[in-house]
Amino acid sequence: MTLGSFGETWALGYLRRAGYRVIDRNVRFRVGELDIVAWDGDTLTFIEVKTRRSGRYGTPAESITASKYRHLAAAIEQYLQLRHLAAANYRLDLLALLVGRDGDVVSCELLRGIEPPE
Repeated sequence: MTLGSFGETWALGYLRRAGYRVIDRNVRFRVGELDIVAWDGDTLTFIEVKTRRSGRYGTPAESITASKYRHLAAAIEQYLQLRHLAAANYRLDLLALLVGRDGDVVSCELLRGIEPPE
């Protein structure tokens, strides 16, 4: 299992325990991929999962560049159109995981409603 796959699988359990209702996973479009799609109450939430072994190359949040954000936004728009969902009540979250050498999650941070980087 790759680090990314491990992180997404771990994230599913975390999100379910936090009350999210997962409805889709690894939805791929030409413009990008949506890691996890879930309901958080009545808010449709698109969760980008970033898993790292260290902060050596920056934080997981720093990996969401303007270009990456545009790809995510385009994938979200396609998802909403494909599923015939209203775009009024959704958000993009980032779940940042740091995994230790032993394979255990050392830290987990859920950033709700991330905005495009400037």
